[in-house]
Amino acid sequence: MHGLLAKLSKNLILAIPAAMLLGFAAGLLAPSAWMKSLIVPLTFLMVYPMMVSLKLAKVLEGGDGKAQWLAQAINFAIIPFIAYAIGRVFFPEQPYYAIGLLLAALLPTSGMTISWTGFAGGNLGAAVKMTVLGLILGSLATPFYVQWLMGATVPVDLVAVFLQIVFIVFLPMLAGHVTQSRLIAKYGQKAFQSDWAPRFPPFSTLGVLGIVFVAMALKAEQLVARPGELLQLLPPLLALYAINYLLSSIVARSLLPRGDAIALVYGTVMRNLSIALALAMNAFGPAGSDAALVITLAYIIQVQSAAWYVKLTDRLFGERVG
Repeated sequence: MHGLLAKLSKNLILAIPAAMLLGFAAGLLAPSAWMKSLIVPLTFLMVYPMMVSLKLAKVLEGGDGKAQWLAQAINFAIIPFIAYAIGRVFFPEQPYYAIGLLLAALLPTSGMTISWTGFAGGNLGAAVKMTVLGLILGSLATPFYVQWLMGATVPVDLVAVFLQIVFIVFLPMLAGHVTQSRLIAKYGQKAFQSDWAPRFPPFSTLGVLGIVFVAMALKAEQLVARPGELLQLLPPLLALYAINYLLSSIVARSLLPRGDAIALVYGTVMRNLSIALALAMNAFGPAGSDAALVITLAYIIQVQSAAWYVKLTDRLFGERVG
């Protein structure tokens, strides 16, 4: 079972489109409304395993302050407003699609930030710190950004959104930290890092694929009725990622050494789509499935683009030493 999940984790490029197709077929062939009851357990399955291996203490370490400040400035002072502007242009009459785009932009960094930074030979310590900071800051800021930017067009219950963030992020974070502490106390830090920590993240993949499956199943009949809908969603997503890559690459190349530069790009372009997806499905009622569809498509663009960017890193930032 664990081996299968590890293979799925390494092949998200194929696994996510497969889950989308299976969910689409299931939504057409059988009643899907009951699947809404799966969203909460799948959300926990998706987020908790990531939190077990999260190194909260990394936030307190120094040495890469410039990269951290630049990353959070891009993540919270620039990209959300670009996503909002793109949403206004492409979805003037479809506010929940615009919310999906905004949620994808408001929750930076995920395990993918660390993985792709490693593949490209970047500064892993900086990537871990960006991941923890981005997750905490994004979780705290999201309800206020959504209320501020979208509250005029969509009814936003600030308390409800914040409670969902607590349930989706902070409770699993607490549970993950307790699990990590107990395993370290029982087996030691070295055994935890080598034997236990790698066992958890693949289960997140199962949660991600489950949520993608449910999101597509719930939208299947609507997509059949309006087949051009998926194609309508791709241009704004491609625009958001293209602008993000371009901006982050220019800032990173201009201001940072190679290792920190690569961490900055992946710390600003990789979004925590798992949490964004869970929030869309849990916090906005039935219309949240529109937002979820945007985020589901973002998975495909994000994974594909990250893989291609690894091939460009030596050309952009110079070859790795050693």
